[in-house]
Amino acid sequence: MKKILLAEDDIDFGTMLKRYLELNKYEVTWAKDGKDALKAFTTDEFDICILDVMMPVMDGFTLAKKIIELNPEIPFLFLTARKTKEDRIKGLRLGADDYIAKPFEAEELILRIQNIVKRTQQQSVESEDVPEGKILAIGAYKFDFHNLELSLNDNTQKITEKEARLLLYLFRNKNQLIRREDILSHVWNKNDFFSGRSMDVFITRIRKHLKDDSAIAIKSVRGIGLEFNINE
Repeated sequence: MKKILLAEDDIDFGTMLKRYLELNKYEVTWAKDGKDALKAFTTDEFDICILDVMMPVMDGFTLAKKIIELNPEIPFLFLTARKTKEDRIKGLRLGADDYIAKPFEAEELILRIQNIVKRTQQQSVESEDVPEGKILAIGAYKFDFHNLELSLNDNTQKITEKEARLLLYLFRNKNQLIRREDILSHVWNKNDFFSGRSMDVFITRIRKHLKDDSAIAIKSVRGIGLEFNINE
């Protein structure tokens, strides 16, 4: 049974969501504001977080930042009554797995949760393709996939699990044209506008992580995809 942290200040809406999620075999901890949600997150383990954006005491975006500091790989999605482009982009930059505007059908939320869980499970299987302890040489960098570490000389930086999966896929397809839809299908397990914008954010992060090796270049090919080039 998957455990969900639900942060929602609307009592009627929260009650309905909790009951519906439990009917679909999820274990739900419901917090009425961001502060209580953060406290619950620090005292229990969850498989996914559902966060309302507009909450008292601590809003959903602030809550997400604090949750990410504690567990960068926890899947989460935002619920919001606001439909502004700025909010969607802000959620993307935080690494949200999805973003649902109210009102919505409860069944839609269940399907989105199922998709997130499916992607998470598939990505866990893919990580088994890299033997534990194997260090990959990416240009001048050393890449420890399982420990989420990228090293250059004596400097080691921690990266997130999704960054690691993306970097691994790019490396395995180096020095060739990689189509956007192939990256999205492999790393995000879906191909839509929301995922595409999320991918752009993560590509920017990968560029920053690898910026100290001039032999590595990520070249965007407009309308098609990109090339992950290593001049060896």
